[in-house]
Amino acid sequence: MFTIFRPLSSRAFSVRTTLSRNFSCKNMSDAKLEAVPDVDIDDEGVFKYILIKLYGKAKEDGSEPSKVIVRGFQRAEWHNDIYEEVGRSVNALGLETECIGGGRIEHRPEKKWLKVYGYSQGFGKADHELSKSILLKKYSDYTIECSDEGY
Repeated sequence: MFTIFRPLSSRAFSVRTTLSRNFSCKNMSDAKLEAVPDVDIDDEGVFKYILIKLYGKAKEDGSEPSKVIVRGFQRAEWHNDIYEEVGRSVNALGLETECIGGGRIEHRPEKKWLKVYGYSQGFGKADHELSKSILLKKYSDYTIECSDEGY
């Protein structure tokens, strides 16, 4: 198994990992996709986040199962730090990844409030409304705001 880096733009990269040919079960990639949590962000504070599209093994009919996840951590100096960390873990499952944008999240748990805003210089602006819909799966009792303002 090896990793291929393909430039998406002058600054952004997509990581696609070849899948092992040892999987005989057609639904194995679907189960692997389901095993990856939709949301993993820090418990509070302001931090960078990215949207990552995960791809499972292509099916016989040519379709490729996928899902989009949100990841955000204060420990990340750059958006790509998050992408590399998440990529290592999901690539180990045989899933391929593509970063589809980034930004920042402000998380105030005492107010049950999240703000999704800004952009990534390397990956571009994430679809904050899509991020909001994914965050609502985990934070259904929160108020979640989106803004295109700020970095």
